[in-house]
Amino acid sequence: MDNATVATIEVRELPPLHVAYVRHTGPYQGNPEVFGSLFGRLCTWAGARGLLGRPGTSLLAVYHDDPEVTEASKLRVSVCLPVAQDTPVDGEVGKMTVTGGKYAVGRFELGPADYQNAWNLIYGRWLPESGFEPDDRLCYESYPMDLKAATEGKHVVDLCVPVKPL
Repeated sequence: MDNATVATIEVRELPPLHVAYVRHTGPYQGNPEVFGSLFGRLCTWAGARGLLGRPGTSLLAVYHDDPEVTEASKLRVSVCLPVAQDTPVDGEVGKMTVTGGKYAVGRFELGPADYQNAWNLIYGRWLPESGFEPDDRLCYESYPMDLKAATEGKHVVDLCVPVKPL
């Protein structure tokens, strides 16, 4: 898989997550500046409220649309931070719940150009042989904030694909 490293892909039961988010509508694939801006704005908001730095916290990128089906100008992605359900939000920061349930979770070490290949590995190679199929909940990437990548310039990321048995 090019320069990406995959450690494991396993099916796990994940809890629902209450998250604060900043959303982008439009093209985002292959554009790290979009994600950098979104994460920067969310972390600035969260940092001022003391919401960053908790052990076990992950940032998320939640994908609302399938780029194979949805026109690029209408694609939506939300960058998120899990928060308490009663956390007040304001301005461009909204709140939603990421549905829990059964997910295929692939842990990868990815550089900026490796994300599409990682998604292709899960959907194109792992899923057809797994005995599962995707369901209609949202896919997301989870970036554990307390894990450091072993390779410079890469991030540890969990790709989370909602699944159900065939």
